[in-house]
Amino acid sequence: MKKFKKSFVLTLFAVVLGIVVLAGCGNSGSSSSSSSESGSSSSGKTKITWALWDIDSSTYYKPLIKAFEKENPNIDVEMLDLGSTDYMTVLGTQLSGGDNNIDVASIKDMPGYASLVSKNQLEPLSKLAKNVDLDSYGGLVYQIKVNKEFYALPFRNDIYVMYYNKDLFDAAGVDYPKNGITWDEYNTLVQEVSKKATKAKGSQVYGGHYHTWRSQVQLYGILNGKNTLVSDDYSFLQPYYETVLAQQKAGYVQDYSALKTSSLSYSAAFYQNNVATMVMGSWFIPTLETAMSSGQSEKFNWGIATMPVPKGVDDGTTAGTITSLAINANSKKKKAAYKFVEFVTGKKGASIIAKTGTMPAIQTTDVIESIASTDGFPSDAASKEALSVKKTYLELPYSKNVAEVDTILNDAHDNIMSGNASIKDELKNASDQVKALK
Repeated sequence: MKKFKKSFVLTLFAVVLGIVVLAGCGNSGSSSSSSSESGSSSSGKTKITWALWDIDSSTYYKPLIKAFEKENPNIDVEMLDLGSTDYMTVLGTQLSGGDNNIDVASIKDMPGYASLVSKNQLEPLSKLAKNVDLDSYGGLVYQIKVNKEFYALPFRNDIYVMYYNKDLFDAAGVDYPKNGITWDEYNTLVQEVSKKATKAKGSQVYGGHYHTWRSQVQLYGILNGKNTLVSDDYSFLQPYYETVLAQQKAGYVQDYSALKTSSLSYSAAFYQNNVATMVMGSWFIPTLETAMSSGQSEKFNWGIATMPVPKGVDDGTTAGTITSLAINANSKKKKAAYKFVEFVTGKKGASIIAKTGTMPAIQTTDVIESIASTDGFPSDAASKEALSVKKTYLELPYSKNVAEVDTILNDAHDNIMSGNASIKDELKNASDQVKALK
């Protein structure tokens, strides 16, 4: 019996050893046939993971990947949806500790970008992108440089434009807003169309609409190129707050505190057919087109004009926000990851994004034509012309303290618009707080 047990154990050991050896040989063979970068699948393809948000509601993700994989058959792209709520915080957590499961990451905002750069979690791109024409992004890359280095390339540039309800202007007997309208002219327009359309329709019509975001007021102050929202003196914002509060007090626009209490979204406000104008990002174009076709919005004729600018500022100047792509500094597949970044942020990617009605970072004549050709886009030439911009200023430029500045500005905006503090005092308070960060 003892001999049988001993023989059985030796036989079992030999079998297990044989399996281990074969497995080792198999691994060796797989490694030798894989690509030069780690992370290749059994088919020999390199798989890269793209961190992003809102897969189901973003129409350009899948077409971008399909076109890229067709052009690069040895690379597979897998999407990782981190959700839109606190996306940048979740991404930062994912990349911490040297995690290399993510290769390409969408960058949603400047505070998040600054945080990742400060923690050395993003790969420098200047050498990888040495053949890229940075000027094709309209100066945006230069606004996100950190000590002459940049860590992302833009693939979306959502510019601000003015949406307007043609039917309400017709009811008021007021001419449609023209491209190149100034801030002072816009103030007059808001008052005029509100008074006349309200009288004509017999119900309240708002000449303009300011959502509760601070950008809705503060962005006008940076369009002259002399000021940014990372500053130690915010007195330049005072005239814009004075104008908006006066409009609010007179009832030409909806009350800020009421909007916050009701949590009314800007889209729902515009859908109700009682708002004549609204300055909002170009991301609203496909949303509005869909809402009109689906019945989510009341039916009315609408158009687009350029964002109002301060007197003396050149036509074609606007503010904007970018969505960019970066590479995880700890990725083991940086070569493949950069190929994808280069494709999405380049002209081919821009063409694909534009076909969904979304504004890409590279804005060529073909891109504008593509967006203006989407179902539901206004047919007038002026609306298409409003999409062509010459200069875009980022809402927030890079700063190591940009997250803290963002919080300070949000608090100041809320206090001013709620009437909790005077404009002058609150802007002085914000200036002092930013100074203290240095």
